Amino acid sequence: MRTLWLDEDGAWRTTLRGRQVLTDPRINKGTAFTDEERASLGLIGLIPAGHLTLAQQAGRVYAQYLRQSSNLARNVLLNELHDRNQVLYYRLLVDHLSEMLPVIYTPTVGEAIENYSHEYRRPRGVYLSVDQPELIEQSLSALGLGADDVDLVVATDAGAILGIGDWGVGGMGIAVGKLAVYTAAAGIYPGRAVPVMLDVGTDRQSLLDDPLYIGNRHPRVSADQYDEFLAAFVAAVARLFPRALLHWEDMDPAHARRLLIRYRDQLPSFNDDIQGTGAVNLAAVLAAVKATGINLAEHRIVIFGAGTAGTGIADQLTAALAAGGLPADGARSLFWAIDRYGLIEAGDDRMSADQLRYGRSQDEVAGWQRDPALGGIGLAEVVRRVHPTVLIGTSARGGAFTEEIVKDMAAHIERPVILPMSNPTELAEARPASLIEWTGGRALVATGSPFPPVDYRSIRYVIGQANNALVFPGLGLGAIVARASRITDGMLSAAAHAVAALVDASAPGAPLLPEVAALRETSLAVAVAVAQAAVDDGVARATLAADLAGQVRARMWQPVYRPVRPA
Repeated sequence: MRTLWLDEDGAWRTTLRGRQVLTDPRINKGTAFTDEERASLGLIGLIPAGHLTLAQQAGRVYAQYLRQSSNLARNVLLNELHDRNQVLYYRLLVDHLSEMLPVIYTPTVGEAIENYSHEYRRPRGVYLSVDQPELIEQSLSALGLGADDVDLVVATDAGAILGIGDWGVGGMGIAVGKLAVYTAAAGIYPGRAVPVMLDVGTDRQSLLDDPLYIGNRHPRVSADQYDEFLAAFVAAVARLFPRALLHWEDMDPAHARRLLIRYRDQLPSFNDDIQGTGAVNLAAVLAAVKATGINLAEHRIVIFGAGTAGTGIADQLTAALAAGGLPADGARSLFWAIDRYGLIEAGDDRMSADQLRYGRSQDEVAGWQRDPALGGIGLAEVVRRVHPTVLIGTSARGGAFTEEIVKDMAAHIERPVILPMSNPTELAEARPASLIEWTGGRALVATGSPFPPVDYRSIRYVIGQANNALVFPGLGLGAIVARASRITDGMLSAAAHAVAALVDASAPGAPLLPEVAALRETSLAVAVAVAQAAVDDGVARATLAADLAGQVRARMWQPVYRPVRPA
């Protein structure tokens, strides 16, 4: 029997009374309940007599937020608010999105995940255990949501959390944080979105030894058991929530791409670390192309860190080059990919098939200097030989873009494009202030983590953050509005082009990417482009209006209080 629903007037109807109302974050308004609501819902005497508006409540909580001593403490405060008052939580995020995004998402969410079991307060979402696959459907059904009630599922196995690796059940923090961004940035209604923790164990010994760890206390399972568990999960999602978009987040690199390929045509799904990262980097490169006046096909691109994210970026750029008429082999020839063993070379059996697509022939590099420590060709030698125009870092090796390497690059190109994407902040391959100084202000820079503007020679350089939040919220919203049957390469490309179109990086100091403060409008532009691409690619199952922007904007949930009435 349902206890809460929306009536024809858009008001909440509920069978809950008294403290039950105050403990449901969907309808709790605290001191914003009217006298009539207090009387009809059994709240007399349970709330102080004063009445505050939503704006006044947001101001009070923001003052509490500012008094916290650390970003982790701010993250905890916001999570507690999320647990008691959903509308107020999102009102605060929307009002202070650029300030709070690094707290609810990267980089602070990484610290929260590391401390998940010790800071644990209240469960949120669905926890699925590899040890009990028979309970998957029962667990998802426990939400009480029907086939038409879920638009979005964000699932993680926590195998590769940001730049900090395997953190077991703490990965729920990234799924919850991701959904918070979906709602704050694109207006995805939180009541129709579900975070899922796929608990397949953990290989982090400190967690296994921690008496307070609350996840499965065993190593990550074998590939066969993992695949069986994931297959059961996907089947349950498709059966229970046939309208839902499935977002894979921070999945184990050993499985991530394989899962993407296996399921992307079975249900609308995408991997943000592969495709979202690729799309936002494509947007940065497209903006740089416009600023430099050099065609994309004339650039030479070095990717330092050719793992899941690095190859995903290369794939997105290759697809863009192919769409521009360049054959696939010709497109891949513009990339030099470096992994932990050095430059990827053709035939290296230590590399995956995805990496070997970007392998360079051994004849080409026969005379290149090799680094004994790597057993291969290092970044400095690649830069010296290739003279790249674009340098992308996804290595999680802080400071890897040294002054010598950057100056070597800048000596051969007027506007070097340098994108240190690794996060959290301390893992960034270089800091923007250094890059600006080493290149005499000529570098076009975007980063994975947020950095403040750089003042250099009387010019303020605004540092664009190549945050996946520029892409995935709008991508999800556009796919939901179009009811896309799958996420196509065309939809991802449309998202990247929409982001790039919002900036003009040609002016001195201008950012390569839109600022986070404008994320709501960025998500709208992306969603419109993605929905139209879904139509163009023949995967849209919904009828789109002539005023597509108006249709998309109307689907963006706003954090405002609704009347709450007894049922």
